[in-house]
Amino acid sequence: MTMKKDSIVLYSALGRGHLVSMVELGKFMLSHHPSLSINILFLTPPPNQDTPTSPTAFTCAATAKYITAVTAATPSITFHRIPQISLPTVLHPQALNFELCRATTHHFRRILNYISHSSNLIAVVLDFMNHTATRVTDALQIPTYFYYTSGASTLAILLKQIIIHESTTKSIKDLNMHFTIPGVPRIHTDDLPDTGKDRQSESCQIFIDIGKCMRDSYGVIVNSCDAIEGRVIEAFNEGLMEGTTPPVFCIGPVISSEPAKGDDNGCVSWLDSQPSQSVVFLSFGSMGRFSRTQLREIAIGLEKSEQRFLWVVRSEFEESDSGEPPSLDELLPEGFLERTKEKGMVVRDWAPQAEILNHESVGGFVTHCGWNSVLEGVWEGVPMVAWPLYAEQKLNRVILVEEMKVGLGVERNKEGLVSSTELGERVKELMDSDRGKEIRQRMFKMKISAKEAMSEGGSSVVALNELVQKWKAH
Repeated sequence: MTMKKDSIVLYSALGRGHLVSMVELGKFMLSHHPSLSINILFLTPPPNQDTPTSPTAFTCAATAKYITAVTAATPSITFHRIPQISLPTVLHPQALNFELCRATTHHFRRILNYISHSSNLIAVVLDFMNHTATRVTDALQIPTYFYYTSGASTLAILLKQIIIHESTTKSIKDLNMHFTIPGVPRIHTDDLPDTGKDRQSESCQIFIDIGKCMRDSYGVIVNSCDAIEGRVIEAFNEGLMEGTTPPVFCIGPVISSEPAKGDDNGCVSWLDSQPSQSVVFLSFGSMGRFSRTQLREIAIGLEKSEQRFLWVVRSEFEESDSGEPPSLDELLPEGFLERTKEKGMVVRDWAPQAEILNHESVGGFVTHCGWNSVLEGVWEGVPMVAWPLYAEQKLNRVILVEEMKVGLGVERNKEGLVSSTELGERVKELMDSDRGKEIRQRMFKMKISAKEAMSEGGSSVVALNELVQKWKAH
């Protein structure tokens, strides 16, 4: 009789970034534990919500093409699609994920039962946004872990917020205070994500539920490593945190660069013609859209900085009189593109971020502080200007600037804008000052240490081996 293979289920949240990140985690596991079988489950947007302009969109055709490529390259990964269902209302992308996960519980249970019959299912790893799936895994008594795609510091802060929530009847938005957590710089309540600030809101309740599910789980896999967040990881490992915390396994940086689109908007050939480390790259994620006023401030700031730049422009959703999106000439100051054509390149909507950060000509990165972008910056050794926009990005800015010390933060003015003067000064400081030089040197050391963490004997591989041993011992 043949022995059943040990298998793991990784359950991805909705959206291309989440699926690619789960795949990269699975590939990393297999590279060190090839005897495992990896099953990746993924959600499909309802037919009335799957539009190419949606930030969560990973159209069925694109998903199928991506999955075919992964399966061909890594046969030990098997994909299982949670069947598409219709929902009565169109929802915000995050709310859509929670609702889909809840509404497809029976499909999740059926797929787990199928995998259990054909292999030895030793653990389920849930994307933290799929926390409601614990109802099924608890009922089936399958050891459940979470994959937290942000850093160890923000995980510590989320767990602290639960303690604050449980120890007061006030909302965090009314507290106006600093608090301290071992291994993390002092955090002000203003820097916390808006979703968890009003205890009466539904989003706050979901936020607290996610934290409680992670706190009660068998463990949390965090996309980070000692080289990036050593102090807070040590605090977790030494049991220095307040209250109950789950075992934390820092296995990163797992870089989830999107599948190549083939067309790079001409960025790479333009970079090929620029001097080494001379270009600052500005990109703000798929949801980072700006008003015309803010776009003009950025443009003037880049001119003031006198630095070379490659800028990915996304404007707020609007149409011009012709029904088409406004042109760059309409969005940017008059004559800007002509005046800066020797020094700068502006592209619409998309550029191959990982490839650009890896380019010899790029010497700085203005980022919205999404954790994946922060990790890509570290992996390629590119110092950053931190401009957070939403979710936990303000916290990431604090970690990036005050703890990791590999970036400079921008401040908003009374109107909520980052002024041209502010942006211009920060970009110039990063690219052309003694402080910028220090940041660059620190980032270079962090890059080397982060790559070592992912190599045999490195901290992330040691954490992975410990995790797999735990799985096999259950």
